[in-house]
Amino acid sequence: MRNIILTILGVLLVAASYFGGKVLLDKRNKPKPQLGKTIKTVFIEEVKNTEVPIILSANGNLIAKNKIDLFSEVQGILKPSKKAFKTGTNYYKNEILLSINSDEFYASLQSQKSNLNNLITAILPDMRLDYPEEFTKWEDYLKGFEMSKSTPKLPRFSSDKEKYFISGRGILTAYYNVKNLEARFAKHQIKAPFSGILTETLVSPGTLVRVGQKLGEFIDPSIYEMEVSVNSEFADLLKVGNSVSLSNLDKTRNYTGKVVRINGKVDQVSQTIKAYIDVRHKDLKEGMFLEAGLVAKSEKDAIKISRKLLINENAVFTVKNDSVLSLVNVNPVYFGAETVVIKGLKNKQKILTQILPGAFDGMIVKINKKK
Repeated sequence: MRNIILTILGVLLVAASYFGGKVLLDKRNKPKPQLGKTIKTVFIEEVKNTEVPIILSANGNLIAKNKIDLFSEVQGILKPSKKAFKTGTNYYKNEILLSINSDEFYASLQSQKSNLNNLITAILPDMRLDYPEEFTKWEDYLKGFEMSKSTPKLPRFSSDKEKYFISGRGILTAYYNVKNLEARFAKHQIKAPFSGILTETLVSPGTLVRVGQKLGEFIDPSIYEMEVSVNSEFADLLKVGNSVSLSNLDKTRNYTGKVVRINGKVDQVSQTIKAYIDVRHKDLKEGMFLEAGLVAKSEKDAIKISRKLLINENAVFTVKNDSVLSLVNVNPVYFGAETVVIKGLKNKQKILTQILPGAFDGMIVKINKKK
């Protein structure tokens, strides 16, 4: 009985081995599945060589071309004026910006003018006797002397004797003392040198103003200037009077400026040169950040493409026979922030307009013909 059982188990084991081996052999000889080859679709455009303007990109902040810092040259209490001395207040040319109390100074001025008047009055009797031919003009001068008005210029001397006579009586010294005080008295009022707006105020009515104290800032909002740095390589191409295209950072507003000055010195560290652009527009404000495009020169038989399409800084992919990628060497002549101007391609060559990941020379592609 035992021998029978062992015999049956042996037959089953041989049968299992046979069928298992056959299954493995069948799997081994099964043909591998054929994977379909993927052909990538590309977007192209035909090359059209033209004259491409080289535009130098630069940026900077606007600064009012006409701007002054207001300082006091005299001391006193700031008086209330017709218009509030506050940021944003507009003034016309020669309109009073602010007034400083001058009562004490005015009294001192009037005292000196009275002294001058008395000195001239005192010499008239001697002038009538010693210089009768000069008496009339000095008498007329005294009659025209008014304490409430600016001191008139002294009569012209007819001779050295007259000059010595007048000078010896202290009249010249008194006259120039008065003119000096009148000049300082005028500084108690600060007038607008041009039509503009206050952009900063540091004092208010009733404040004690001291000599040399800054009072505020006044600008002309009708014209601004922008300083930009340009690569010194293009210094000889920049010209005063060149038109400049300006835009804000969002590219939603465009303005037109003009190059008005070019610095004659190259920055040794950055190797750039400063150019200054004037721009006028009612929407502009001081401190605004703008981007400028300065037309420096033009390149013939060239095209402008995205910098992302440039391979190793000197080649681009083209499509030949409408199906094969070809890596073609080109000559980049100007690199912009996002674009590059290249030469070396022939008209009607097909160039990629979008980056193709994994692209290589000789790769089979399909052109997207949808427009």
